[in-house]
Amino acid sequence: MVIQEAEQLLPWLSEVRRDFHMYPELGMDEHRTMDRVCHYLDALNIPYKKNIANTGVVGVIEGNNPDGKTIALRADMDALPIHEKNDVPYRSRHDGKMHACGHDAHMTILLGAAYILTSTRDRLPGNVKLLFQPAEETVGGAAPMIEEGALEHPQVEAVLGLHVAPELPVGNVGVRYGQMNASSDALSLTVNGKGAHAAYPAGGKDAIIIASQVISALQTVVSRNVDARESAVVTFGTVSGGTQPNIIADRVRLQGTMRTLDPKVRAVVLDRIQETVRNVAKGLGGSAELAIEPGYTALINDDEMVDLVKGVGVELLGKDRVTTIPKPSLGVEDFSFFAEEVPGAFYRLGVRNEAKGIVHGGHTSRFDIDEQALAIGAAMQAGNVWGYLNNSRS
Repeated sequence: MVIQEAEQLLPWLSEVRRDFHMYPELGMDEHRTMDRVCHYLDALNIPYKKNIANTGVVGVIEGNNPDGKTIALRADMDALPIHEKNDVPYRSRHDGKMHACGHDAHMTILLGAAYILTSTRDRLPGNVKLLFQPAEETVGGAAPMIEEGALEHPQVEAVLGLHVAPELPVGNVGVRYGQMNASSDALSLTVNGKGAHAAYPAGGKDAIIIASQVISALQTVVSRNVDARESAVVTFGTVSGGTQPNIIADRVRLQGTMRTLDPKVRAVVLDRIQETVRNVAKGLGGSAELAIEPGYTALINDDEMVDLVKGVGVELLGKDRVTTIPKPSLGVEDFSFFAEEVPGAFYRLGVRNEAKGIVHGGHTSRFDIDEQALAIGAAMQAGNVWGYLNNSRS
């Protein structure tokens, strides 16, 4: 059984994961990480191309029918600019950098799945692409990998990814149909007024007052333009303006973010933000310049691919170990770009173990995982591949 095969690999999986963990690298700087991925693929006799989208790697496991279906498995590679506080033998050797979001585990799980699949590749009725993706935490490596042909030759027809979940006990997986993660757009706003002495405000146009009214008005974009049953968030996290306490500010700069779960809602909110900014500033005698930098698209799971993952999870772990995630996350995940191209599913893998003190959330200095999850993840991904390539979906 695949779960037993994966458990036999656990010592190797732990060694691989700790190697990645000790030498974390930030987005688009994963050069050692890339070389280590290639080292492991060489050992498994899996052909690959490296330096995809700078530091990405794409491997291909070819089964007994090269013209059969092709499914891709994705793992992200980058770490975070966080100083690790865990007192463990595999603690980060790079001060100020840490695998605090589990990408070391994701790469290890993908290699573990590849190990299992290569051992029986002569019975594999199709192909598997292994996508080791850079820069999930920063600029997003998925889109440039797609642009450089990562889903081609052979053409990928489905894609799967997972993320470790410190809120789920080890041995559990979480699935969700439809909306999984939000889209993101960065907002940069400059409000222009006219400077004057604070004692004579009528002689100027107070950019701080204008900016405050713009911020207040933008909150109604969500509350009065988005169906209450949908989700959208508009937040400004930085505001800067003015030079002296007795001078009317002539300029204020704001930076923020917008999150939505539906592409149609995203379009409506962006349109209303632009209208509101322009008209409120003009109505108060000033002007405003808004720059919108598109971020990640919303991650929307394909129902049939979720059915696949759920079925494999029940078979391997038991019905009580497969949970349905009740609500989507307004966090972002650039697996969304892969899932826009072909049917895909992204799911959660439990890594929590309260008995071992493994309870800390991601993006924190004490994040860690129960390494038993490495075997479970590898078994799940290998099982998903077998399930997909052997079913009738074309």
